[in-house]
Formats: sequence, structure tokens, C-alpha cells
Amino acid sequence: MGLTVAEIKRRLQEADEREFAVLERSLVADARKGVRDAVEVARRRIEAERAERERLAALYAYERELAQGRGAGVCVGLDEVGRGPLAGPLAVGAVVLPLEPAVDGLNDSKQLKPEVRERIALEVKRVAVAWCVEYVEAADIDAAGMTASLVTAFRRAVARIEAAGVRPDVVLLDGNPLRLDEREVNVVKGDARCASIAAASVVAKVERDALMCRYAQEYPEYGFDACKGYASPAHIEAIKRYGLTPIHRVSFCTAFTQPALF
Repeated sequence: MGLTVAEIKRRLQEADEREFAVLERSLVADARKGVRDAVEVARRRIEAERAERERLAALYAYERELAQGRGAGVCVGLDEVGRGPLAGPLAVGAVVLPLEPAVDGLNDSKQLKPEVRERIALEVKRVAVAWCVEYVEAADIDAAGMTASLVTAFRRAVARIEAAGVRPDVVLLDGNPLRLDEREVNVVKGDARCASIAAASVVAKVERDALMCRYAQEYPEYGFDACKGYASPAHIEAIKRYGLTPIHRVSFCTAFTQPALF
């Protein structure tokens, strides 16, 4: 081709799948180590990009199949964040996605780095037909228990979606049955299998994390910006030293509490 190794590397780095196939054929006789290494790096990138496209397509296809199997059209995906923390609310996200455009990188929120989650959450909000996040506060969790709090939050979230003018035919719920709605369809590991459930998990996680960062300014001793209310060693030590705040779940903290100081 008469190109330097650096020029070939640059072209391989910029090539899409079709362009890579042409370049690879043209370089088959080039024995330079730098070229062979660059071809292999590009091949791995192309394979990873293809796998990601297929994963994302499956995320949307699985949801369409669930809806079509029930003779339905509009799906709302629901997912919760914050079931286990010692402090802060339970958050439930609800999202109705259009078939197009797909949200690049959409995945279970636990599989995404914080900066990627934030980017994807913004894109979900931009393209969604409707979305919301509902909270159940710590005192209500203490009073009602977690299962009842989940049902309450899920029902509120569906009601808000409907109040926005969107009537879902299917309510897709991550995890085990809660029997909160006659339209309920349960999907185990749904945040990694259904597009709208994944979107709900991302939006709920980003919104709740931002809320806990605001609480960190109000209660700086507890490091809520870092632990997000979960039982980190530093958080437990702060509870032992300072007691509980109004956003702590008292029923979750009985092993290491003293009277509240707030």
C-alpha cells in the first residue's frame, strides 16, 4: 500500500467493519510486526463492537417478544435501586422507550461506570416516551417494611407514567412477582435482558446517587456521597459515633445504633 506503519495504524483505528475487511485483505502480505499487531488490535475492536451491537439488539428484541406474546404494544419497565442501604430512600424508576432510536451502551446500571451511567441516563430521558423516579422515604420503609414499600413505589411510578398520558399494555418488573398490577410481567435479571428495565435501573440509580450527594452536604459526617447510604465501614463507624439522622432506616441499623443526635 506504500503506507507507513503509523498511517496504517491510524486507518485501522478509524475503520468500521466493512472498511476493516478491505484493509485486512490488502495487508495480508505485510509482514511488519507493527502492522500485524495493529490488525489484531483492530480485529478485536471490531469483534467487540459487533458483540455490543448484538447485545443491544437482543435487549430490545427480548422486550418486543414479551409484548407481542401478550398481544400488546406499550411496555413500561420498572426497577428499584436502594433496597439494601442503611440510609436514604428506596428509588423506583419507570421508563417507556420507543423502538427507535436504541440507547447506545444501555445496560444494567450495576455494569456501568458512574460517568457512563450519567451519560446513558441523559440519553434515556431524551428519547423516552415517558419516565419517572418514585421514592419511599426511610421512615415509611421502617413503618411498612420493604416488600410493601416496593409495591407502593412501583404503583406510584406506573400511576405517574399514566398521568403523563401513556397507558402501558405491559408492566415489566425486574425480579420476582409482586402482583402489583394485572399487567405485570416478571423478568428475572430483567435489568440485563429488557431495554426498558435496564433504562429504569440506570435512571433510578443516577437520580438516587445525586440525591445522596445532596444529603452528604446536609450530613457531612456520614460520607453519603461515597457510600450512598450503604453499610460501608466508615458509615457504620459514623453511626456509632454520631447516631442516626432522619434519613436513616432505624430498622436496618439496630446492630450498631445509639440514640439519634438529629
